[in-house]
Amino acid sequence: MKREFGRRRRRSRGATVLVTVLGLVLGALLVGTASAAPPDGPDDRDHAPSAEHDPGAEDGAPGGLIEGTPCSTEARACVDRAGRQAWLIADGRIEAGPVPAAPGGPGQETPLGTFAVEWKNKDHRSAEFDDAPMPFAVFFAPGGIAFHEGDVNSPSAGCVRLDRANAERWYATLQVGDRVEVHG
Repeated sequence: MKREFGRRRRRSRGATVLVTVLGLVLGALLVGTASAAPPDGPDDRDHAPSAEHDPGAEDGAPGGLIEGTPCSTEARACVDRAGRQAWLIADGRIEAGPVPAAPGGPGQETPLGTFAVEWKNKDHRSAEFDDAPMPFAVFFAPGGIAFHEGDVNSPSAGCVRLDRANAERWYATLQVGDRVEVHG
């Protein structure tokens, strides 16, 4: 796809367009998830490619549902946004839960859908909310949405808050790539 012009090589117009489009798409993805991007430098976070999000999968479950929950048997963590509860699932069985959870409030709802754990940070602080602490943060959805320790009696700004013991358990249990479901 390169043509010789004298001693210089030039990319064909098609290759230039392709490189430009890819750069724009990648730039848009990075800007859209900037608040979820891990900080530079070493810490206890784990990294993985961006999570797959399927808003239409909110009610569907390939392997069926776990009795008494909105969770599919494929979930590793699950949230019932309306019921303000969360579960950990292992091999299609409840490992923990239901436990009290505080999802996002009106205008800042925790997104519904199927996601995957993207990264973790035990001592995370919010860049968006004045360096607010987010202990035991497990990031799973675009926009910096995570499970983390916090007040379970009031709505969050989109994250799913858990009490300290459960936030520690979710942090210790969930691994990058684990399936997270958020139901209405």
